[in-house]
Amino acid sequence: MRKVPLGEAGVQVSALCLGCMFFGTRVDDRTSMRLLDRYTAAGGAFLDTANNYAFWVTGGRGGESEALLGRWMRLRGNRNRLFVATKVGGAPGEDLSRAAIVAAVDGSLRRLDTDHIDLYYAHVDHRSVALDATLEAFGELVAAGKVRHIGCSNYAAWRVERARRISDARGLPRYCCIQQRHSYVRPRPGTSFGAQLAADDGLLDFCSANPEVALLAYSPLLSAAYTVPDRAIPAQYLGPDTDARLSALQQVARAAGASANQVVLAWLMATTPPAIPLIAASNDAQFDDNLGALAVELSAEQLAMLNAASA
Repeated sequence: MRKVPLGEAGVQVSALCLGCMFFGTRVDDRTSMRLLDRYTAAGGAFLDTANNYAFWVTGGRGGESEALLGRWMRLRGNRNRLFVATKVGGAPGEDLSRAAIVAAVDGSLRRLDTDHIDLYYAHVDHRSVALDATLEAFGELVAAGKVRHIGCSNYAAWRVERARRISDARGLPRYCCIQQRHSYVRPRPGTSFGAQLAADDGLLDFCSANPEVALLAYSPLLSAAYTVPDRAIPAQYLGPDTDARLSALQQVARAAGASANQVVLAWLMATTPPAIPLIAASNDAQFDDNLGALAVELSAEQLAMLNAASA
């Protein structure tokens, strides 16, 4: 699998990141480990989880995904070949205060059975907590060797810029990336996903102008709504703009001999700003379809058609 830079972090990561949200809960241990084995066998090394995955699943309490990854890495003895990302700030009652971050990181390290986290995200922007306090806490973790790089998720572009200015002024680590809901179809202006933020024009413009901040795309395939007939496109996306983009997507997919999912992932990796998509799979067929996106090369004309489609 090819590698791409993670913003200004000075590291290369896999072009497709494996999202591990439901590993250990909705996806059983055996299937989870098989998918992890297949991902690494394909050359992938970038794993994404969070300390709250997946408390909302029946029987889940949070931490199951991290614990599953810890068991798998211990069994395979491969921790030093992987780039592991996890998050803090999204668990029930948890914010981004220093106390919350310092308490959470040790739990994540224990469950992951590792002495460091490669990329530690602020999961949700808690505006009741000063950015200074959050960044200072992250700086302590980096200085202690518990964390190597920091990123943010579900932040508005102006908050990312403000955080980076604070880091510069105080000599603290800077957010090297942002992970946001992002796909080919676009949500209607003003629509809400609750705590989740979609990559809007402001953020896309920010990342285009500041390539040192990498963009990671979560939920890029809208839970298989592009390809599974009984999976509806989420209501937040419905409208003439999405109709136009779905039509262009189908035309390009037919011309490219690829699935709609593969074209969406290939477009995310090739458009401006380029994104690192998070792929998620609960079975081998889904995994194979996602991985096939790496072989899809969209022509300049196809990219232009996809980019131009709108209501």
